[in-house]
Amino acid sequence: MSENLTLDDVAVPLRALRLLATDFGHLPAPSVQVSTIYPERLELTFYDDLPGFETWREALGIAPDTVTYREQSDGRTRVLRTSVDHAGAVLRLTAYADIVTPALVGGAA
Repeated sequence: MSENLTLDDVAVPLRALRLLATDFGHLPAPSVQVSTIYPERLELTFYDDLPGFETWREALGIAPDTVTYREQSDGRTRVLRTSVDHAGAVLRLTAYADIVTPALVGGAA
């Protein structure tokens, strides 16, 4: 489907982005992606910013129980993800954050 698409073919997520910038311009800035592979989707991604993800989730009225959690990179990175329809586009929020493993204190028993 991504062959020969025009900018008009991704107009829906671009319009959604314009509305988000107008309505939520005061929120933390995510990485933004619109792709010809998924021309109906607008992706907002947060790197090492779980509070930013949560701020957007709450502002958009997305229920916490729709957020999925998984780990990647052999358990070193947590991934939060949710999607919602917004202004005609599929809005996907994703957050990546390191999983901090506490250092052992003292000697081995």
